[in-house]
Amino acid sequence: MRRHLAVLVFAVIGAAPAAALDLPARKPGLWQLDMTFVGRKLPPQSIKECLDAATDKLMNANISGAGAGVTCSKQELSRSGATLTVDSVCTANGATVTSHAVVTGSFDSAYTVDVTSTRTGGPPMPGAAPGAPHESHTTIAAKWLGPCQPGQRAGDMIMGSGRTVNILDLQKQMQAAPQR
Repeated sequence: MRRHLAVLVFAVIGAAPAAALDLPARKPGLWQLDMTFVGRKLPPQSIKECLDAATDKLMNANISGAGAGVTCSKQELSRSGATLTVDSVCTANGATVTSHAVVTGSFDSAYTVDVTSTRTGGPPMPGAAPGAPHESHTTIAAKWLGPCQPGQRAGDMIMGSGRTVNILDLQKQMQAAPQR
């Protein structure tokens, strides 16, 4: 179960566009993200995220790889009306990922992220078929559900299984873990 959670969190972070860029802030509250993965042996996933302005900003920083040994030689954001396009080339742990993401919709109600990525070097991607090309296509459909539920705190990620993990707690654990 712990490995599945790690794969899912990695998939969410890896699927989103590299974002040390100026992405719009999402509306605070409870968001549902439905993800589909093509080219990897991962079933569709659904996560609910309880966000406030600070945790949304933190999640965008984590997506960009800030402080996680990620270096990006290219991060370009372009806008055309309500459509954002993000092109990036980033390297971490011996792997280089070239991504093209198109984001459409509203960060106040519902948006879609369509990401195509090519990965070279490094270990195989979690969920990738053995010998398969390191190419993937991920779609994230996000919608705002309303205020966070009673008992939820900002940063809570509620997995499809019902398990809750808090991004702030994960960040503290990662900072406390010995570096290898």
